[in-house]
Amino acid sequence: MTSIFESTSSFRLAALPLDPSALQRALADPRAGACVTFEGWVRNRNEGQPVLSLEYEAYAPLAVSEGEKILAEARTKFSLVAAACVHRTGHLQLGDLAVWVGVTAEHRGAAFEACHYIIDEAKARLPIWKKEHYASGATAWINCATRGEHGGAAAIPPA
Repeated sequence: MTSIFESTSSFRLAALPLDPSALQRALADPRAGACVTFEGWVRNRNEGQPVLSLEYEAYAPLAVSEGEKILAEARTKFSLVAAACVHRTGHLQLGDLAVWVGVTAEHRGAAFEACHYIIDEAKARLPIWKKEHYASGATAWINCATRGEHGGAAAIPPA
C-alpha cells in the first residue's frame, strides 16, 4: 500500500477536505500497539461570538518546515512509530475538519501524550492564521499563537 504521507513523520497543508480514515490508515504499522488521532473542527462559537465560517491562510514554506520539526521532536520525545499532521487552508464551513493529527506508538500513553504535544505546538508555532466570520457580519484575523481574547485582535466591522 502506498502511503499518502511522504514519510512516517509528515506535515502538510491541504486546500481540499481531509479524509480522516485514509489519513489514519496511512499510519498503519505492525510495530504500533496504539494509534491516537485528533480532529479539530470548525465550531459555531468563539470567545462568546456566533461564528459562521473560517478562512485559514498559511505561510507554506515555514509552516511545513516548522511542522516537520514539531513531528520530529514528538517522534524523539515519545518514541513514536509514526506521526503526521495535516492543516487545512482556505474557506471552511461549520463542522469542517480544519486540522488532523495522528500518531502511532508501541503503547497508548506515549501516543496520547504525543498527539497532545503536536497539536499544542502546532497551534503555538505554525504561521497559520484564521479569519473568523461572525453572525454580526464582523470578521477578525487571529494568528497562530493568539490565546484567548483574540490576543488584542479587533473584530473588523462589516463594510
